[in-house]
Amino acid sequence: MGIEIERKFRVQGEAWRTGANGTRFRQGYLVANPSRSVRVRVAGSTATLTIKGAAQGALRAEFEYTIPLADAETLLDTLCERPLIEKTRWLCAWQGYLWEVDEFEGDNAGLVVAELELAHPSERPPLPPWVGEEVTDDPRYLNANLIRHPWRDWGDTA
Repeated sequence: MGIEIERKFRVQGEAWRTGANGTRFRQGYLVANPSRSVRVRVAGSTATLTIKGAAQGALRAEFEYTIPLADAETLLDTLCERPLIEKTRWLCAWQGYLWEVDEFEGDNAGLVVAELELAHPSERPPLPPWVGEEVTDDPRYLNANLIRHPWRDWGDTA
């Protein structure tokens, strides 16, 4: 069984863009609830099906499989919940760690979140100056929740 250990933060400012490389993502959910999610994702020319269990802090079970691009496009267009998640994922190196910065589009335009996958839950990496509030334990920031409650609808709480 795969285990994902991930911390998530809001991003402040634009300094993270220096040297970042981006890939456009389009993803949707066949199942999205607090106990499990089944996601279809197209990242550039690669497509995956990902099954995740309930989050327990920064940990959750995760299984990911490569699927044919045409199958993923059909699933996204016909079976996934709306709205789809559209974003560009930027890779940003910082002091030996590779951060993933997601810049959302569509119904979540304006939201920018940084994620860092860790080897161990107790690992405490150095934080870049462009990392703001930690939102690891805030379920609103889960992509599966952003389809039901897009960032644009959060009002002044964002």
